[in-house]
Amino acid sequence: MTASRPTIACLGAGRMGRGIAVAFAYAGHAVTMIDVKARSAEQFATLEATALDEVRKTMASLARFGLLAEKDAEAIIARVAIVPAQDMAVGLAGAGIVFEGVPEVVDLKREVLAAASKCVEPDVIIASTTSTILVDDISGAVEHPLRFLNVHWLNPAYLIPLVEISPGAATDPAVTARVRALLEGIGKVPIVCAATPGFIVPRIQALAMNEAARMVEEGVASAEDIDKAIRYGFGFRYAVMGLLEFIDWGGGDILYYASRYLEGALGSDRYRAPDVISRNMHDGRIGMRTGAGFLDYSGLDVDAYREQRLAALVDLLRHFGLARPPVLDRD
Repeated sequence: MTASRPTIACLGAGRMGRGIAVAFAYAGHAVTMIDVKARSAEQFATLEATALDEVRKTMASLARFGLLAEKDAEAIIARVAIVPAQDMAVGLAGAGIVFEGVPEVVDLKREVLAAASKCVEPDVIIASTTSTILVDDISGAVEHPLRFLNVHWLNPAYLIPLVEISPGAATDPAVTARVRALLEGIGKVPIVCAATPGFIVPRIQALAMNEAARMVEEGVASAEDIDKAIRYGFGFRYAVMGLLEFIDWGGGDILYYASRYLEGALGSDRYRAPDVISRNMHDGRIGMRTGAGFLDYSGLDVDAYREQRLAALVDLLRHFGLARPPVLDRD
């Protein structure tokens, strides 16, 4: 591999390891998945066959979706190798970055990370992919923790663009920058967030999923209709605008008063607006109509900006087959 396409190592050959392997192999990287569980030769052969078969099936799906030619699939699959646990050192030799993707058990992660960090040079980046554990809760197991951080992929890792990068207290900022550049180089959209429970997407997602389940429990609507509401309302808008941008679009004052009403009507403080909403109102940062909200719109042609966003929504209507011509009465 060239310096611009470092070899990728994945600790663990499960769902996350396989998804990351596909993402990087597709982008031209050699990938080694390292089994972290001691197995007999026969057991390992079964795991290897299963993992490579999944990679092969994924490539076949991508070919059917038009993302690659069928004739190129085998060349991409050939970039992926799997080695048994006892060959960890061999599998890690030459790796430019190591992704840990073992089950969400702190002691297991610490054990695997400690072993792997002893097998690579101090400048090799090591990243956990944990979705629940804070990076600083496991960084102590890594030799030279300044090269350690969390890189949270969303499943399926080979398709979802977003990747959340969460550096720890000891992470060198240059390491964060290198990881961001690597991910951008394979077509991902990396974002950086503080080491906090739930990161960004899982934290917002948990609230939304629990509320949807609660509405089923309360008999507000059927599961089918709630999911329609998400696909064609909630998700439809937020595929074009972010949540904070949408607050600015309508105005933070609308959210403030709506939150107060819902808190009282439903008798739950889970609808209470955070203090930043009232502070923004006090400071005149209402949103687009005042030139600033969570985002800064000063110097922006707001009318053109709104037109651009509305055009993107129309594109989504076409995608869903819901864009219809007007009904015209012609005598």
